[in-house]
Amino acid sequence: MREFTKAQKARHAIREFKTLTDAMAIRGFYRPCGKMGRAMEHCLQNLSPEIYGSMNDARIVELKGLEYVVDRLPKGIEECNRIILTEEDPFKNDTLQPTIPLKRRRTCYRVGPNEMCFVITRGLSEIYDILTHMTFLFVEARKINSRMTDDSGSLTIEWTELEKTVHRREPLSDADLDQALWSLSIILGRPYRETRDTFHYLETNKKQHGSNNGLFHLIHRLGQRIDAEQKNRNDAIIIYLTPSLMRIIGQQEYEKKWASDIKQQLIQKNLHRRPIHIVSANLHSLLNVIYGFPALHRAGHPASGSLYDFFHHLRQHQDEIENFAAAHGFLALPDRSGAHIDCQIIDTGKLNGLALHPELDIAIPESEENAPVILVVDYAFGAQAFEIMENLLESYDNGGTTVAFDFSSISIMGKAGILPGDKGDVMLATAHVFEGTSDNYRVNNDLSPSDFPDTEKVFVGPMVTVLGTSLQNRDMLEKFQSDWRTIGLEMEGGHFQRAISAAIIKGNAREDMPVRYAYYASDNPIKTGSTLAAGAMGKEGVKPTYLITKVILEKILVKPAG
Repeated sequence: MREFTKAQKARHAIREFKTLTDAMAIRGFYRPCGKMGRAMEHCLQNLSPEIYGSMNDARIVELKGLEYVVDRLPKGIEECNRIILTEEDPFKNDTLQPTIPLKRRRTCYRVGPNEMCFVITRGLSEIYDILTHMTFLFVEARKINSRMTDDSGSLTIEWTELEKTVHRREPLSDADLDQALWSLSIILGRPYRETRDTFHYLETNKKQHGSNNGLFHLIHRLGQRIDAEQKNRNDAIIIYLTPSLMRIIGQQEYEKKWASDIKQQLIQKNLHRRPIHIVSANLHSLLNVIYGFPALHRAGHPASGSLYDFFHHLRQHQDEIENFAAAHGFLALPDRSGAHIDCQIIDTGKLNGLALHPELDIAIPESEENAPVILVVDYAFGAQAFEIMENLLESYDNGGTTVAFDFSSISIMGKAGILPGDKGDVMLATAHVFEGTSDNYRVNNDLSPSDFPDTEKVFVGPMVTVLGTSLQNRDMLEKFQSDWRTIGLEMEGGHFQRAISAAIIKGNAREDMPVRYAYYASDNPIKTGSTLAAGAMGKEGVKPTYLITKVILEKILVKPAG
């Protein structure tokens, strides 16, 4: 029998995971303790994603992976044994408040003590993301459960100590905390310092954002959930996918409403006849690059140092900057559709007379008549990128009159995993290769290394558009790197390019419209200690973020030659 390579096994595991997820959606439910749930665990364990570290080691609980997942699932998920994924918001006009995860924009509701509802507004990528994280949690929960009792079936001393800590009403003293963490580290099979670091990480997020219940509670409840389902099948964890969920996926209900709201605003502001430049980016980049310097200058806060040193100090002045920007052509468009994508409109015709940062090399339009309009679109999630771009580029029916917009360029900037470099490096896409399919799209990128300072490391080549950041395996990525000479991986680029290509074919976009793709490296998924689970970049991400923003803005508002 032919022996598959590790990369082939990994790709097969991803395809199998996707197939199982699609089958579960058609079936409508599954139990993690059942055959399909076990099959999903088997897929994930065969894949052995880098981001989940030591998941396959039955002796230890994977703490960095746990931090990553807890930040992307709603508070209290460990307490629930009924998980519902639905396509519509059942509590939109009710008094029940949504629970938004710390690092993933999704609407969730805690319905009673044991039930959690996820509202799926961002397509299949969101379903894969949720089920991947839930599968990881079940794997770790079983490890924890195995540490509850000793060989005789009695509760271990460490588990008894954990229960005392969880049920304790008064705060722990420093000495008691050290003892509790020591006992917990034995349950987790991790060194004391690693356990303490994860405790403080979750505790900080708990106090600042209310985003989790703390490490002691989390571990205790995960172990108890498995114990409860082993004793009584009625307490078994079950995940439901509502019958209409898969029917609505692909109908783009949320994205159609999202695009319609934006176009209505452009028409109401009489901006629809002007050149419109779409920029997919975070919502502080262009705002700060354009308005940060004049806003602080006007407010009497002198700026010193280089452009990138200046941006380090803007966070404490965001209200001043936004108020100043609102008086000079800036309009915030919070999402009203449920797509979870906020936008901004920047009318560059209102920038005349502003004292921009001296290192910003752009031409301010002298008149408003043909001044470019910049539409800043916050990050999409996976396949949702296709849906928002397809709807955005279509003409608009304005009360019986068809309005066609002049989309003059599309710029996609963001963060991605890098394969040949390090955090903070820049990647320029020449193509997008879809993971697991034969689909690939060449890109005539309007950006080149010559647009960036010689001091920066800029990599040029194909990018892999992946099914999910949690479904990545070192062997598979190294195979992509050797076969396709890929430089990085991300989740949206291929979907954006597919929509742009479709718009050109349909006549909704010009064939010669400049397209730009630039990413900065947030992690290196094949480098130990540098995956997304290792934590956010922090200040490391400031320079590459604003460097790419500056280059894109200088392309849109290019100075005349000579």
